[in-house]
Amino acid sequence: MSGIGATGFLLIVIVALLLFGPNKLPELGKAFGRTLREFKKGANGILEDQPEPAPRRVEVSSAEAEQPKAERRLPE
Repeated sequence: MSGIGATGFLLIVIVALLLFGPNKLPELGKAFGRTLREFKKGANGILEDQPEPAPRRVEVSSAEAEQPKAERRLPE
């Protein structure tokens, strides 16, 4: 079983309504939304702080660049 079905979600909503009442639920929802928003900001901040690996550069001297590679010939 993966996830909560429709009946499970409905049961959670009914229990929350009984515990907190209809007047307190919107305040709890706002607080939960603010908490999630702050968590996302923090997670994004941590991910942006990590340096990305710099691309590697290979330098070739001019002497190596000017020499042609030897041809390979098949014996006749």
